[in-house]
Amino acid sequence: MAKLIHFKSSKKYLLSNPTLPKPIKVNIPKWFKELEHTHNNLTVKGCMPFLDTLTTGYVLSLPQDFVLRHNVIEDGKPTTIFHPSVKDGLDINLNRNGILDQHPREQFLNSPLDHKNLNLSAHKILNPWVIKTPPGYSCLFVPPLNNTDDRFSIIPGIVDTDIFKHEINFPFIVNGDKYPTLDTVLQKDLPYVQIIPFKRDNWISKVSEKTENDKIVYWEYLTKQFQVYKNKIWHKKSWK
Repeated sequence: MAKLIHFKSSKKYLLSNPTLPKPIKVNIPKWFKELEHTHNNLTVKGCMPFLDTLTTGYVLSLPQDFVLRHNVIEDGKPTTIFHPSVKDGLDINLNRNGILDQHPREQFLNSPLDHKNLNLSAHKILNPWVIKTPPGYSCLFVPPLNNTDDRFSIIPGIVDTDIFKHEINFPFIVNGDKYPTLDTVLQKDLPYVQIIPFKRDNWISKVSEKTENDKIVYWEYLTKQFQVYKNKIWHKKSWK
């Protein structure tokens, strides 16, 4: 039986004709769709593990346009400016009454996140949706896998969404490796969060030597049949 993930928001927001959460499979990038995969032209389009990254779970898109100015000088020091675009105003019908939020860099000081964000604070994108999963299920929140905007990405996290009853806001960092400075608009409907629900289980690990039955020559096995992983190993998943 399919499990239910429930997205809830305020009546005011629902009446504003918002972009709804969707299965992320509707967001497969054009470049991937245009690839060809044949015996003589092997591409990532024939890799089912890669396809699963593009189709697993759900996607949240930006609820409106946001102005993002990163590593700009204000009052004599570098800073990040992040706010709804002027045309949208400041009443963005989201949680916290439109009050913007951020994480001071001291909260992740000297981490790879800090360096990539050019040692500046990480702002938060306010999310209008409460996300509810069945008992025992949590959600992994990541930037859209293999399809992330090159300007910014949320900081991944896991939330026990069967118990947590509030909106989950998403801190993000700017790709300072590519953009030493940035003055841009993040447009409404831009996908920015991939949601992957999973069941919480306890695990133990074991290390052992391969048996004779395990000793399959991987490359020989794969080349005997075209798309053998897809046809014999892969299981189709359903996200609606």
